[in-house]
Amino acid sequence: MVENKNILLGVSGGIAVYKACALTSKLTQAGANVKVMMTENAAKFVSPLTFQALSRNPVYIDTFDEKDTKKIAHIDVADWADIVIIAPATANIIGKIAGGIADDMLSTTLLATQASIYVAPAMNVHMYAHPAVIQNMQQLEKWGYHFIEPGAGYLACGYVGKGRLEEPEQIVKVVQQHQAKSSILTGKKVLVSAGPTREQIDPVRFFTNRSTGKMGFALAEAAANFGAEVTLVSGPTNLELSKNNVRRIDVTTAEEMYEAMNHYFLESDIVIKAAAVADYRPKQVFQEKMKKQEGTWQIEMERTRDILQSLGEVKTHQFLVGFAAETTNVLDYGKNKLQKKQLDAIVINDVSTEGAGFGGDMNVATYLNKDLQSTELALSTKQEMAEKILTLIHRDMKDEAK
Repeated sequence: MVENKNILLGVSGGIAVYKACALTSKLTQAGANVKVMMTENAAKFVSPLTFQALSRNPVYIDTFDEKDTKKIAHIDVADWADIVIIAPATANIIGKIAGGIADDMLSTTLLATQASIYVAPAMNVHMYAHPAVIQNMQQLEKWGYHFIEPGAGYLACGYVGKGRLEEPEQIVKVVQQHQAKSSILTGKKVLVSAGPTREQIDPVRFFTNRSTGKMGFALAEAAANFGAEVTLVSGPTNLELSKNNVRRIDVTTAEEMYEAMNHYFLESDIVIKAAAVADYRPKQVFQEKMKKQEGTWQIEMERTRDILQSLGEVKTHQFLVGFAAETTNVLDYGKNKLQKKQLDAIVINDVSTEGAGFGGDMNVATYLNKDLQSTELALSTKQEMAEKILTLIHRDMKDEAK
């Protein structure tokens, strides 16, 4: 999966630079077009001429060394790359990327590229465990960077522990496997709903729920990373998409979400309704703020239209997935919803379980398909959960096509 791919290998300054030479050779042998970009400190460990000979391409070091006066080098290389691998990735370069610092050619190029970025850390065991380094890596993971874990063993500093750059063969293998996985939804159109809805009472009051939209946003971004053309219909949230390859439609009310989901449904191949839509809305909406009065205030509610059921009734080729947030008899309620609304699969959350409620960054759930084949999705980040769900959807769609 790296054959004929344009791969930029970013090499930062550490003793593990010598392994980057072998990595350049392995990538070239696998059929990739490789260009190497080094920091000035990396060039103190291994000569740029070595990488030039192995990659058969010029090596980039200095931001202001423009090899072609018609192009801005770091932008040109950033646009050229399909894949970026940073190996070795020192604590310094990881910190720069996480902080948005662009003070040399490599860090500047990394800010400019839209390619998939793989980070292979290499550093002292205590540096790797430092809270600042951990926080920086977590931030990059949230932004969609992919980490290739370092190995454990004898380090150049004399310590024994985790921090040794992964072997070049394994780095190539990880990238190949991930690239293969990243194309599983190529050619598919995916529609996702996310977040809560708001049902107005008067100009200053509304009914809503605790949904933040994090799960739906994670699903939309993961689907895009898997090669799909994605439309996200979002209720009111404070979230922003980390990439611009998702079409976002913002709505407020359950009725607006109903209209948007039905509008984009027919053109979609996979539809995932992760939004927490209001089941009821005030029957009367006041045009002026209701003043405080003596005694109680009763608000009559009416049902909103059931988005998921309406989609299940008209679906043809679409693979339709719902979510069920329950607190009791979760599997029974989930199974009933799956069958009643003619879904192909449902993701069931017991929101009373620690780590599975609204608002957090983690989730735990059960994926149940229409054949009642269930898969437990253990506690993980919502980004990881989204990838697992989409992988299961891809599996079930392949089984249907047989």
